[in-house]
Amino acid sequence: MEIKNYSSSTSDFILLGLSSNPQLQKPLFAIFLIIYLVTLVGNVLIILAIHSDSRLHTPMYFFLSNLSCMDICFTTDIVPKMLVSFLSETKSISYVGCLIQMYFFMAFGNTDSYLLASMAIDRLVAICNPFHYDMVMNPQRCLLMLLGSCTISHVHSMLHVLLISRLSFCASHVIKHFFCDTQPVLKLSCSDTSSNQIVLMTESLAVIATPFLCILFSYLRIIITVLRIPSAAGKWKAFSTCGSHLTVVVLFYGSIFYVYFRPLSMYSVVKDRVATLMYTVVTPMLNPFIYSLKNKDMKMGMRKLRFRIHS
Repeated sequence: MEIKNYSSSTSDFILLGLSSNPQLQKPLFAIFLIIYLVTLVGNVLIILAIHSDSRLHTPMYFFLSNLSCMDICFTTDIVPKMLVSFLSETKSISYVGCLIQMYFFMAFGNTDSYLLASMAIDRLVAICNPFHYDMVMNPQRCLLMLLGSCTISHVHSMLHVLLISRLSFCASHVIKHFFCDTQPVLKLSCSDTSSNQIVLMTESLAVIATPFLCILFSYLRIIITVLRIPSAAGKWKAFSTCGSHLTVVVLFYGSIFYVYFRPLSMYSVVKDRVATLMYTVVTPMLNPFIYSLKNKDMKMGMRKLRFRIHS
């Protein structure tokens, strides 16, 4: 059999997608089109509600509006290509297009995790050190946290894409996934991927685990502080400000750790597709509902936005 090298910029990869059953392509297209539109509309409404209501011009909502912006970018990097693939017979993506998709997927995904960590820090300061909240979470510091989140994430993505761009892809160029994710692409390489695996399990662990540990530490401190509040009403009020954020963190990190922090030999196509769908498609869609349905300030902001639109 002739061995071809698919590492040139003129070659294509084939994305298998969620299902190879022709009868499921149009129903899947309809489902994910609806999910994508709901994600766009929901997150845009969150951004507009926050920017139009002066009461929501606080650090927590500053980070939330940027999280919504990242969620829009995150899903836009993946879902439109999925929708095209559902209606296409070739289901191909160019080598360069694959690397670009992988770059922005990691950049936006990691920025999401750092923004979640920033929101956890905000809750930590608000609950554990409320008298110094305005001084600690000042606008300049919030902006620096945002810029730091974006910078670390993009440097991390660039490192991975540069390492993968050095690999050769022989024989099979079929990616058993619905987008160009790191593990499925590495499985296709006929080069030595040990350096990629080492970076994936060390540098990636540090980049992804750092915000996670920050969130964990913040909530441990919050729990200790809240347990010292004498009244049950006071405890509930403090915890209620963290409920939405904690729900998103569990959904986001639960699926990420399942997918990425296992050896390549334990990689499972079907299970990983489901877990990846959770944080790439489902979580960004649910975020606006989680933050608006359980948050009185956001509900009020949404009402004001609706009134302005109709007036």
